[in-house]
Amino acid sequence: MLSSITGQYLARYQRLGAPDVAAGLLPVTGAQRRFLLVRSLDPAGRADIVPMFFAFPRGTVDPVRLRAAANHLAARHPALRSRPCVVRATPVLRPGPADVPLDQVACAPGEDAHDALRRTLAGWVADGPPLRLFLAQHGPDAEEVLAVVLDHTACDGHSLTRIVEELGAAYRDGLGPHDVAPAEAAAELATYRDAVLRQLDAEERAGSPRALAYWGERLGAVRDRAPLPRTLPTAGELPTGATELMLPSAPSGVAFPALLDACRAAAAVLYGTDAVSPIGYPWGGRPAGAEPVLGCFLNTVAFPADTSRAAAPDVTATEWWDDLDRADTPFDEVVRAARSGGAQWSGRLDGLLTVDDSRHRVPLRLGAVAGREVHIGGRQVRAPFAVSVTQGPELHLRMVWDRAVLDDRAAEDAFAALCGALPAEAPAH
Repeated sequence: MLSSITGQYLARYQRLGAPDVAAGLLPVTGAQRRFLLVRSLDPAGRADIVPMFFAFPRGTVDPVRLRAAANHLAARHPALRSRPCVVRATPVLRPGPADVPLDQVACAPGEDAHDALRRTLAGWVADGPPLRLFLAQHGPDAEEVLAVVLDHTACDGHSLTRIVEELGAAYRDGLGPHDVAPAEAAAELATYRDAVLRQLDAEERAGSPRALAYWGERLGAVRDRAPLPRTLPTAGELPTGATELMLPSAPSGVAFPALLDACRAAAAVLYGTDAVSPIGYPWGGRPAGAEPVLGCFLNTVAFPADTSRAAAPDVTATEWWDDLDRADTPFDEVVRAARSGGAQWSGRLDGLLTVDDSRHRVPLRLGAVAGREVHIGGRQVRAPFAVSVTQGPELHLRMVWDRAVLDDRAAEDAFAALCGALPAEAPAH
């Protein structure tokens, strides 16, 4: 049995050794490793980014005050001021001074604020600050739309909630980076390093021979089935298509296994009924004993959607619970185990599933005004299709797809199959 990828990484990080080399360098989690690897393999070097968009009445946002508040957060939280780099073949984060840009985005002729922000984010340069702000408005009486955007190596869902809350509080109190004492910054740096090392320890234990044997058997039938990207969309066409549906929702929402089965139905339409399609979903949390630092503490778990069988909620639920017992196994370890188990799989995912509970979402408040969160679609997606589910008073289903991989009609048929496979009412787990 080869030593675990996580163990190899920890050994390399620890060998950096000398204080003049390693003192300021931070280790990366398995999730961060994956994002950096995907970025390095992307022909355009695209980073995975997580944007949040908030609409405010015109004149609400004080750019100077907002940038100071954002730099206050970056000065406190190492993840928001650290950039990835490679030292002696070892990926690490290098902390730097707080430097959050706020760009005023001008609309080109024929654009509105949404178009301008979409165009701006499409040109995101990976080698830059992990937290950036963009402000756009269109017309003398239009709202202004603020984009708070993070590199995914710096955040997960838990981090997003805190960033919104703390950014609003720092804006309210007029705080800036100089309001973070050097001792506080040093303590936060040590706490962050401790949390990541605890995470890596958990990931190394989750890469045990027994766990790898489980994933080798679980994913051994996976094959690369989704077509590779072909021609790009025509000029003026968005790179992604999208469709959505609002449905009544039980107070407890829809069980996650039922959503996995619905994605199975979509994959059957797209890839045929004789495939095992890997559907990825994020799962994670801070390791035991670690402080709740901001950062990227999630894993991408691969669910093998066997399209040859009909939905079986009880079977899917049992499989899912078994998967969660081993959900800390890093994605790169899982891919290697799957190949050892016979999978002819590069690690590319056929689809993505994310679930959000809008009842726990907080608005960004700047002064006395609470922003209205808005959605701006049409951005690149990292898989042939991605399904997002928002559970709240209603069930909001949204599917986007890469037009360089899937045509619109097939994707829309897949979404119809997904919606048709959902139970009328199912308790959430």
